[in-house]
Amino acid sequence: MKSRKGRPRAPARAPRDAPVLNIIGKKVALGPIRKDLLGLYQRWINDFEVTRTLDLPMRPFPLEYEEAWYQRVIQSDRDLTFTIYDRKTLRPIGNAGLHQIDYQNRTADFGMAIGEKDFWGRGYGTESTGLILDYGFKTLGLHNIMLQVFSSNSAAIRAYEKAGFRRMGERREGHRANGEIWNILFMDCLFSDRELAADGQHSQSRRG
Repeated sequence: MKSRKGRPRAPARAPRDAPVLNIIGKKVALGPIRKDLLGLYQRWINDFEVTRTLDLPMRPFPLEYEEAWYQRVIQSDRDLTFTIYDRKTLRPIGNAGLHQIDYQNRTADFGMAIGEKDFWGRGYGTESTGLILDYGFKTLGLHNIMLQVFSSNSAAIRAYEKAGFRRMGERREGHRANGEIWNILFMDCLFSDRELAADGQHSQSRRG
């Protein structure tokens, strides 16, 4: 592209402090996990409102725990974890990724946590789930992606089902926390399931 004076325009540059983004959706963007955000990640996993929906013990996690997790993830060829950003503000709001990736059998486990609670219930989890599924199926060539979720986490279950996951079974009374007993639901998604869900979401957006 040339300016009015005929000189080529320099390409637009991202701000120096703008995060690296790998995948961009409508509401969220996904980028690599960052060492400079370990303090934020640590705050999320020390918020018992956040961790009550995760398979983590209800205990304090020091920064050293998060540093060890970071080193483990960045050196693993079977775990891929992204930082979730609000696309509009580029504020980090959570993490999502694929774990126990088996390239021979084309399977993986999905995990996600929205750490910033003011983004709960606003569709950020649903879109993040869909973007990770699309990445797993279309980029990594996976065939089956599964997850585990507590039966009490109805919001997450709805988000997963909207993205294409289907219930495949449950472990009854398999999780205890805060004096409560919950079932553990097992859900999985094939590429064909994801395509059907994505087609349905596109049809709804066109009607809206």
